[in-house]
Amino acid sequence: MKQSEVRPSAGSKHKVKRVGRGDGSGHGTYSGRGCKGQKSRSGGGVRLGFEGGQLPLIKRLPRKRGFTNIFTTRYDVVNVGKLNTFPEGSEVNAKGLFEARLVKSISGPIKILGGGEIDRTLVVRADRFSAVAERKITAAGGKAERI
Repeated sequence: MKQSEVRPSAGSKHKVKRVGRGDGSGHGTYSGRGCKGQKSRSGGGVRLGFEGGQLPLIKRLPRKRGFTNIFTTRYDVVNVGKLNTFPEGSEVNAKGLFEARLVKSISGPIKILGGGEIDRTLVVRADRFSAVAERKITAAGGKAERI
């Protein structure tokens, strides 16, 4: 086999559409652009998102605007008041919170917030604590430990 004999597999190559080469080619006269109008002209066409003067979707829906940081850390949040479901003196961690259905997954980071009141001594292990949550846990005689 020689390099000159190698051919691409059937159907992998397409013929180039040559426009403006006479009516016999099938792409003559208007060259596939139709008749007249903005889109038939050289450099013609409308900008991205333009809807003919109608208020564009980008302006109609506020949620479509702005910027979303894809690298942001999303925390599963648990309020201090929900920790009262655990028995006195127990250790609260990601696995315990997941089993108590207070967080959606074990793998994600967890933050304890200061909503509600805590009335028992607990050792709470989480990725983050709000200042209020940390104060409430220690005031109840427990410990707030960052992982």
